Parts: sequence; C-alpha cells; structure tokens
Amino acid sequence: MKYLLVQEDEDGVERLWGRCAGVEGFFVDPVPPPREVLTLRGCRPDGLLSEVLAEPHGSLRGLGDVCVEVWDDEKPVQWWTLVDAVVVAHQPHPADPARYDIVLGAGVRSEESFFELPAAPRFELFAGTTVGAASAGRCSAVDGLFKARADPAPVPMELIGCDPAEPLLAALRRPRRSEGDWAYLLVLDRHGAVMASRTVGLAITGARPSVLGGTLVDITLTDGGDDRPSPAARLIWAEWYQGPPAEPNLWAPYDSQGRAAWLDLTTRAWRLPAPRPDRSGGEHHLDGRFVTDVPGLHCAIAEALLGPGRYFGREWNAFKDCLGGGFGVAPPFTLTWHDSEIARRALADVVEDPEDGLSYFEDIVRLLEQRGVKVVLR
Repeated sequence: MKYLLVQEDEDGVERLWGRCAGVEGFFVDPVPPPREVLTLRGCRPDGLLSEVLAEPHGSLRGLGDVCVEVWDDEKPVQWWTLVDAVVVAHQPHPADPARYDIVLGAGVRSEESFFELPAAPRFELFAGTTVGAASAGRCSAVDGLFKARADPAPVPMELIGCDPAEPLLAALRRPRRSEGDWAYLLVLDRHGAVMASRTVGLAITGARPSVLGGTLVDITLTDGGDDRPSPAARLIWAEWYQGPPAEPNLWAPYDSQGRAAWLDLTTRAWRLPAPRPDRSGGEHHLDGRFVTDVPGLHCAIAEALLGPGRYFGREWNAFKDCLGGGFGVAPPFTLTWHDSEIARRALADVVEDPEDGLSYFEDIVRLLEQRGVKVVLR
C-alpha cells in the first residue's frame, strides 16, 4: 500500500505533507492497560457473567472484554472497557441476597478523559465491545472505575521511503513546532484512490536517509494514533487494496471481528460524493442469508440500499443518522428482507436497550418503519 500524509487547515482544505512508500507499525493491537481490581455492586448477572458465577471454579474462566455502559435516566452517556476481565470473588449483596457483589480483575480503558457521573446512574454490562454484544447484567455501582489514570504510552510508527513536501521539510528542520499537531495518513489502493484514513501525531522522534535510497527519508512518528487496525485485519485490507468491492457478500466469510473491520473500510465513502439528491421510492432487496451478527446486518443493509462497499451506518445510532438523509438513499422506500428468519434467530439475544427489551433485529425493523420504510420480511 502507498500512503499520503496530509493536514487540514482552518478552512478544512487538505495540505500535502508527503508521500510514503510504506509504513511499519500501521497494524497494531492496543497495548493492554495495567491490571486493576474493581467491584460490581448490587449486580444482577446475565448471560456469560451468570454462567461464570454458576461454575465451581468460575475464576479460571475469563470473561474477555466487558463493556460497561453508564446510563442516565434516558440513555447511555459513558462507555468503559474492562479488558480481559476475570471474576476474582463474589458474594450476595448485603441489601438484596438476589443480587451479588462481584470482584473483578481487569484492565480499564475508556475513550474519554473526563467524566461526570449522572445523578442517578445505572450500569449496564455487555460481554464484548462489538456492536450488539450480549448483555452480561446490570449493577448499581462499580467501585474503582472512576479514578485518575495515566495516559497509555504512545506507540510509534515508522514512515518508510518518504518524499517530503515543504510542510514536512519544515517540521524536520524544527520538529518541536509540530509536536502537538495531528495529521491524516491516507491509505491508497492500487489504483491510487483513498481507501482509508487514520489520524497520526506529527511529533517526530527521528529521521534518517531512507533504506530505499535516493532523496527519500525514513521518519519515526512518536505517536501513530490509537485507531490503527488490528493485525487480524490484514487480509481484509489486502482485499480492499485491489479496489472497492464489485460484488455483494464478499464480507460474508469473515467472523464478527472481520466484518466489523470490513465496515471500517466502508467509511471511505465519506470521501466519495453521495448521489444528490437522495434517492427515494422503489424497492430494495436485502440478501439475508449471511446476516448472523450485527456487523453482518449493516454490511447487508448497505449493500441492499447502495451497493457493495458502500456505507450506510455501522451500528444503531449511525444507521438512524443515515436514514435522516444525506447518504444517497432516504425514505420512503420498500425494503424486502429475504431469509429474514436467519437474522431474527441469530440476533434474538442481542438487545440494544435493556429497558426496551427488543432484539437488535426487531429494533432495526421498528426504526425502519418509524422512518417511513415499508419492510417486507420474507
């Protein structure tokens, strides 16, 4: 893959910083956070957490990553990840023997640096961090969650074979001037089209003549950003490198993680102009044979409405935004969902809003109908 380093000015105009022949450290997994001890207070376990508590040696079985949603009276307002969580101990809650106080060992990760606890919070637990993860229960408090933590150490990135433009040359001459700045690393497919964009820091640790020779340079960025794809996604990126998908269901052979990585690449559509005005009316056919998880559902819906490789949301909230217009298709229209029973069964236990109780499949169908879509389930 080839890369462009660009930075937006105050008017949103991209300015080229340089072209790169390769990147080392583009595919990386996040550095695991340090282990901590947390206590789920007044917990009503569900799903995987309930299964682990019922086992005689539950602490030997890990929970994997657990998502903690902090809700106010109406909606979730904070999201935390308990990384590689394990049950250390548990006991009945003093005020209600039907509930538990559960001690967990886990790393703690969050997207935000500042949190204000709602006046009357509730804590929803999910077994996994992907969209549509199954419920693991709820609790009244999480001791040890809200405290100051050191920022994780940045993971560097090597830009190999860079042909620097003037802004990058200036940064190489005076690297301290760009230490707090950020830029976009644009990934090009084999046709030269932008297939993805990632944010990188412009602080430069070092620069040297390139191993590729000539006037090129190799540059070490102090922080390659925290939204880099996992090494497990290499095959998917290699497929997209050949060009945007030209036929449907190429995402179908992948597991949920792979399908989520596929959806990441459909967001390239923000650089592609959507049809103007939005198309309405007519009938769209959704191939439901491979809709066995939430990422698969959104891959299939986007293909039904816009075609292979296009973007029309990757989770419930983004999908709702897309139905509001500006993404190429807008209600009213008819969506004929073939083999819909596959999704109904596969997503029966995936609940977006525990208070509502609808499965993810039912919630998506309701949202479509509320927005003026005629849904025909086949």
